[in-house]
Amino acid sequence: MTTTVSASPDAPTAALAPLKLLIAAPRGFCAGVDRAIEIVERALDRYGQPVFVRHEIVHNRYVVDGLKEKGAIFVEELDEVPDGSPVVFSAHGVPKTIPATATERGLDWLDATCPLVSKVHRQAERHVEAGRHILFVGHKGHPEVIGTMGQVPDGAITLVETLEDVAALAFPEGTPLAFLTQTTLSVDDTREIVAALRARFPEISGPRAEDICYATSNRQAAVKAIAERCDLLLVIGAPNSSNSLRLVEVAEREGTKARLIQRSSEIDPAWLEGVETLGLTAGASAPEVLVREVIDRLREWRAVEEETVTTTVEKMVFKLPRQLTE
Repeated sequence: MTTTVSASPDAPTAALAPLKLLIAAPRGFCAGVDRAIEIVERALDRYGQPVFVRHEIVHNRYVVDGLKEKGAIFVEELDEVPDGSPVVFSAHGVPKTIPATATERGLDWLDATCPLVSKVHRQAERHVEAGRHILFVGHKGHPEVIGTMGQVPDGAITLVETLEDVAALAFPEGTPLAFLTQTTLSVDDTREIVAALRARFPEISGPRAEDICYATSNRQAAVKAIAERCDLLLVIGAPNSSNSLRLVEVAEREGTKARLIQRSSEIDPAWLEGVETLGLTAGASAPEVLVREVIDRLREWRAVEEETVTTTVEKMVFKLPRQLTE
């Protein structure tokens, strides 16, 4: 636990009561995001500018803009990548057809898929090989869901988003089934859906624990640890970042008002009226520099007493692709 008291000497409202700021830890970048960003940076060093990236490498505008300044070009589809250009696939994973097409075109491609997402991909393949139909718990349209569902043949996987979806499933008795989950879901919501799946289909196969990644679970646990003490909690993250949105939901489920922001400029000082204790965290795609930016912004309005609340220490590191280490 770390406590720091600071205030801007020119703060016009410095006479107001100090703001207690509880900063969740762990927060921000996870090992998969660190790895994905480093892959793009090393690819730029190896190949020179430009390096193309299919889809946002991670869901954070600050990170994407920073890589653009270094020479990365972001595209949505592979056909936007010129022949002979290097291309990186995002941390969320891609359907099997994408690297296959890249190989057919002779493109130099690098896969920045988070290894924990790749693990789910391999599980999906094994279930299909074993003749099981997969029930995949996730959010429709999310890049990770698209990538995972694209690992298996059409018709071999069904998306499940809610308890109502579970109730509506209709499979003949004896159908071999398995379940997998998106890695960035709400731990609590997913537990309920998995329990419902097991209740409806007692013979269903699945992982010993849901596939929600360590970083998602840890950040949600850290929010739970501070939410009860907060009048308001700010989550730094993008509106298309699943893990960031789940942090807002976790706080609200604990009875604490929460707001998602991308940058400090989005904070309305009116939000702080009546707030004595403010919580602060960041999604797995948000860099620490944005956390400090928010704190500096808060100091313009109030004296700030910082307290870091640590629930666990993360030491996970993922290896880079072989092409970048040889």
